[in-house]
Amino acid sequence: MADSDDKVADNVAGKWYVDSNCIDCDVCRTTAPNNFEANEDEGFSYVSKQPENDEEIEQCEEAMESCPVEAIGDDG
Repeated sequence: MADSDDKVADNVAGKWYVDSNCIDCDVCRTTAPNNFEANEDEGFSYVSKQPENDEEIEQCEEAMESCPVEAIGDDG
């Protein structure tokens, strides 16, 4: 489970976040491309845009469930 006290600084403010356990595997960016981006210099992904509709929420939920290191959280 993602740790809200260990969020990466690149996340935009809001409910969804990525913590420092991210291994930059690309699952979240493939699953929810509108909401996740890579910090290629540091080697992790982050929430670049909070979901704004049901489709984006579903994609973020799928990304969270698929994350191999459980680095995605949603404060809920």
